[in-house]
Amino acid sequence: MSGQFRTAYDAVLAQWLTPVEGHELPTPYGLTHVNSCGPLDAPPLVLLPGGGATSTVWGAAVAAGLSRTRRVHAVDLVGEPGLSVPAEGSAIRTATDLVSWLDAVLDGLDHPGPVTLAGHSYGAWIAAHYAALHPQRLARLVLFDPAQVFAGLRPGYVLRALPMLLRPTPARIRSFLAWESGGADLDAAWLRLQEETARFPTVRPVTGPRPDLAGLDRVPLHILFAERARCHDSARAATAARAALPESRIDILLGVSHHALPLSAAEAVTVSLAAKGGYRT
Repeated sequence: MSGQFRTAYDAVLAQWLTPVEGHELPTPYGLTHVNSCGPLDAPPLVLLPGGGATSTVWGAAVAAGLSRTRRVHAVDLVGEPGLSVPAEGSAIRTATDLVSWLDAVLDGLDHPGPVTLAGHSYGAWIAAHYAALHPQRLARLVLFDPAQVFAGLRPGYVLRALPMLLRPTPARIRSFLAWESGGADLDAAWLRLQEETARFPTVRPVTGPRPDLAGLDRVPLHILFAERARCHDSARAATAARAALPESRIDILLGVSHHALPLSAAEAVTVSLAAKGGYRT
């Protein structure tokens, strides 16, 4: 990890506007860095970022008041940019590995009861796989524009992202995010941090089958799709989600793009994550 990355990371973390406790949790796959804030006795909330992002992406929701009523635990994914440190010889290679890793993270948080688990994009894919296998550990599940859960990736999106994924540079990252967000005015400090992720070693993303949707029906679930997402057709994905999970709440956030969702829709994110109880129609 470069000094420039850490400086950019800390600059985004400072925007959370609340005291943040950073700590490392041991797992079979390495040390997982978690940024925690909020009352110690508040209901626990675990947040997973999208691929290529870090736990700091949830700062807009925290600054909007999320940590007033929730004990927030924002996680840096092992093997992705962030402060987590992968273990040598124990790389995460499958969805099963990701579920085992997340199980160890939840054990390390040491909360006595079920937690609310939420994820964005790739983090939502991980959360969905976990919920399908361990619903008893979750009080609620919230998925923000989940990738490859209800719909596959558009070929055009993959082609546009490929140069950035194969040989990331700050310019390629900035160009891709400008294209995907439709030129939205993204937070300058967060955008600088995203550019610095180009300094991380390129790793092969974990891919695999879609999660067992039948398993998700055992957890109170809220899904929020980004209307302007370029990675998939959100309207079709929402239709597929409603057909598979008719008792869950499913919304489409108007005017919101995929990668910018945690930043540009902070109010909607906060309202959903701070909700009490589950969603059942």
